[in-house]
Amino acid sequence: MRQNYVRQCFPILKDFLGYMEVVKGRSINTVEEYFIDLRTFFRTIKILRGLVPPNAEPEDVTITDIDINFIRTITLQDVYEYMNHVKNDRENHARALARKACSLRVFFRHLTNYTHQLEVNPVQNLDTPKTRKALPKYLTLEQSIALLQCPDGEFAERDYCILTLMLNCGLRRAEIVGLNLSDIRSDGTLRVLGKGNKERVIYLNDACRVALERYLPTRPVDGVEKKERNALFYSRLKKRLSLQGLHYIVKGYLKRVDGLEEYSAHKLRHTAATLMYRNGVDIRILKEILGHENLGTTEIYTHLSSEQLEKAADANPLARIHPKKSNKRNTQA
Repeated sequence: MRQNYVRQCFPILKDFLGYMEVVKGRSINTVEEYFIDLRTFFRTIKILRGLVPPNAEPEDVTITDIDINFIRTITLQDVYEYMNHVKNDRENHARALARKACSLRVFFRHLTNYTHQLEVNPVQNLDTPKTRKALPKYLTLEQSIALLQCPDGEFAERDYCILTLMLNCGLRRAEIVGLNLSDIRSDGTLRVLGKGNKERVIYLNDACRVALERYLPTRPVDGVEKKERNALFYSRLKKRLSLQGLHYIVKGYLKRVDGLEEYSAHKLRHTAATLMYRNGVDIRILKEILGHENLGTTEIYTHLSSEQLEKAADANPLARIHPKKSNKRNTQA
C-alpha cells in the first residue's frame, strides 16, 4: 500500500485495504479509491455528530481514532445523511455517489462476512444512486490519424509509440505506464497486466510493431536506476512514466487537434474499442482485447451513430423502389 495514506488509516481500515490489495488482487488505484471514499465517510460522520470543532475543515479531521466500537454505532440512517451531505454540500454527481456507496458496501460486507467483527451489516439495504449510462466519447478515424501526426521533439518516438498502442490496443492508462520491456514478446505479442492484476496477451498489429521498433533504439539506458531498468516508457527524468506524466503527454497532443481540446487520455481507449467494433471485431473478442470481466461492460461499444443508422436504412434493397406514377381513370361510383 502507498505510505502516503497508510499513516492516515485506523487499524481496521488498514487491514481492509491490505486484504483488498493482496488477497483480492485489487489494483493500487482501486485500493486508493476505497481509502479516499472511506476516509471521507468517517470524517463526515464525525462532523455530522459534532465530534470535531464546529469550524473544522474536513481535511483536518483525523480518523486514526476510529475503532470497532465506533463502527458498530453506524446505522443506515447515518449513511443516508452522509450521502445527502456529499451530494448537496460537496456537489457529488450520481457516478461519484454510486462509487461511494459501492466502497461502503464492500467495507461493511468485509467486516460482517469475512472478519466477523460486525453481527449486522448496516448498509445491507443501501440503495445505489442511479447513474445515466452515457455513450462513450471517442475520436473519429480522421481525428485519430491527425493525433498520430502530432508527436514531435525530443520524445517524438516515445510519444508516437504510446499513442499508437493506446489507439490500436485500447490499453488503459495504468496498463501503459505499467508496461515493461520484457512484456514485448518475440512472437509479436504484448503481455499486459490489467485490473486486479489479471494478465492478458495482446497481438500487436503492424502499426504497433513499427512504432516499437522506432522507439526502442531511443529508449534511455544510461542513467536509469536499477529498479527502473525494465520499464518500457520513461519520463524526462529517466524514471518510469507516471499516470500524471502520461496524462500531460496525451492531453498536450489532444489540444493540437481541432475539436479534441476537452478530451482525455481515456478517450483513446474508447476510440480503439469503437473503431475495432465498427470494423467487424466480434464483441466477445473485443471483451478479451480490452480485458473486461463482463461482456456487459463491452456492450457499451455497440452503440450506433446516426450515420450508421442512415446507411443501414439505405442498404435495404427496397430503399430505391418507388411507386408507379398514378394512372387515374374517370370512374363512376
